[in-house]
Amino acid sequence: MAYQTTIRTALVLGTIVTSSLALLVSCRNSIPFNTDGLVNFAGRQADIVGENNIDGLVQIASMSGQYGAYGLGAYQGLDGEITVFEGQPYVTQIRNGDIILTHQTDGSAIFAAWTTNTEWQDEPVPARVNSYVELQYFIKERAEASGIDTAATAFPFLITGSPKELQWHINTDRTDGRAVTRESFQASKDSFVLRDEAVNIVGFYSESHHGVFIGNYAPAMGDSVELNAMHMHLVSQDGALAGHIDDLTFTDGMVLRLPQK
Repeated sequence: MAYQTTIRTALVLGTIVTSSLALLVSCRNSIPFNTDGLVNFAGRQADIVGENNIDGLVQIASMSGQYGAYGLGAYQGLDGEITVFEGQPYVTQIRNGDIILTHQTDGSAIFAAWTTNTEWQDEPVPARVNSYVELQYFIKERAEASGIDTAATAFPFLITGSPKELQWHINTDRTDGRAVTRESFQASKDSFVLRDEAVNIVGFYSESHHGVFIGNYAPAMGDSVELNAMHMHLVSQDGALAGHIDDLTFTDGMVLRLPQK
């Protein structure tokens, strides 16, 4: 693994809260959120720059702690990344140049997308799919083949395997308390590279939620005529790392998981 900073991982052991269905519903209804198909979402990514909003809105506890829960978001104050995989939250932050990972549930996301889904169908990723853009095409193709209207419906997806390379980042606030600009937002990221590392990827696809939980622009798209339609986070299969994916290169053996219709 190649990193741009020294990595120190602090795994904070905790128990995922298992409560009654009534309590879960109460928790989920304690925040305003929207739903499109299987995807719940709240907050707006575009408001970070457009409205200078970096306050926490979506409680981690409302995204996690339930069987089949998957989600992602930006931690309050631009102070990290939130990824939920199989009900477990992975919160990564930068402290003194090191990555700190916890399973805390007491923080919030500026914006987030999450789902509760237990039925998945596996789609082997063919060797022709090697890049971020090719992956987006492939996800759209296979989702439509399975009966998902990709032009009208947001949906979650999962990917497992060992990519040839993953470029990813963790937010760390470098705005110095001033209004967030595009430049300071881009500077508020610590970037890393993983190579041939076994990971689980949590992703959300949408062609109609740009600026909400899908970035208006993704560096990996380059000069492609296609709009970015994916938001993806990784969790390493050893549970030590998690964060936002900026770009990727695939090799054989990757598996895409789509919601089963």
